[in-house]
Amino acid sequence: MKKVLYKGCTLYAKEETIQDPVVEVENQRFVSVRQSDGLTEEDWEVIEFPKGTLIVPGFIDIHIHGAYIADVMDAKKSTFPTMVRHLPKEGTTAFLATTITQEVAEKQKALENVAAYMEAPSEAGAELLGVHLEGPFISAKRAGAQPLEHIYKPDVTVFQQFEKAANNQIKLVTLAPEEGMELVDYLHSKNIIPSIGHSDALHAQVIEAIDHGVCHATHLFNGMRGIHHRDSGVAGSVFLYDELKAELVVDGIHVSPEMVKMTYKNKGEDGIILITDAMRAKGLGDGTYDLGGQDVTVKGERAELSNGTLAGSVLKMNEAVRNMVQFSGCSLYEAVKMASLNPAKQLGIDDRKGSIEVGKDADFTILNENFEIFETYCKGQSVYSNSEEE
Repeated sequence: MKKVLYKGCTLYAKEETIQDPVVEVENQRFVSVRQSDGLTEEDWEVIEFPKGTLIVPGFIDIHIHGAYIADVMDAKKSTFPTMVRHLPKEGTTAFLATTITQEVAEKQKALENVAAYMEAPSEAGAELLGVHLEGPFISAKRAGAQPLEHIYKPDVTVFQQFEKAANNQIKLVTLAPEEGMELVDYLHSKNIIPSIGHSDALHAQVIEAIDHGVCHATHLFNGMRGIHHRDSGVAGSVFLYDELKAELVVDGIHVSPEMVKMTYKNKGEDGIILITDAMRAKGLGDGTYDLGGQDVTVKGERAELSNGTLAGSVLKMNEAVRNMVQFSGCSLYEAVKMASLNPAKQLGIDDRKGSIEVGKDADFTILNENFEIFETYCKGQSVYSNSEEE
């Protein structure tokens, strides 16, 4: 059993904050989280941080295509060791490998690579939880950076090929339900999350999709029919129905700060899931990179195709949490919840992830008031420390 006093820190537990917490971990899980007051120090390690340091649950990124030159669609052996190792730098302790619309054979290769890594993880770090299948069952009208030539109508048979390739590790599927409800019904029956995204659906079609089990919206506002005063479209319907949990890319580019604030006022702390939608350029700087066989130019915080279409992001999860607080005025607790507990609940894994509680995986990150990461722990093991980079 490992017992550590984190001096100078405030720990955000599920329902309270704890000053100078003592954290005990055994078999990769929290066995005790309590205040140090009145306890002797003879049997614990003491780690001191500057006053104002925060300890929060590890972030769960359910929509990420790549980072640090790795991309899910590369289907390389190095893909997941790279992502697993680097994502804790931003406080991420678990993620869904997210695909892009591509040839069926290429998708299958990528999915087989996910399944192979999940069967034999080789790197300590962020946990690969499964697959977010984005495309190919989307609307050509709302393709965004998804290659048009590889879009398919929703097809259960094709999806079953993907399911087999991924060894049943697909957890979430972005699709345009107005293109066909049969696949939505199939996903719902298999407890796979059907998410409306890259969709041109009208309000009535969104209601129908909800009735068939759609409960999630992929990167709200982006790649979907927007709000119109004669029809709420997809974006407006997300505001109207609590059944739809909304992903949000809070980089100040995909969605303006004002719209982030409006989303918070409408969906609240329980209705938003922070994501990065990051691509391989994250962590690497300006340049030209590949996404789904397309050149993406990255300049500063913006990643786009040659025609100006946004093509993912280079956003980090700690930046998303910081921006959410600054743009919306929500509390730190609420923003952290959107990056940890909310995605865990949506995936049905909140019994083991998403908050700092006894019995759950010891996934947590330590950061300062500027949201800069000091250290990240995955299942009780320190997998990133900024002191190692100095």
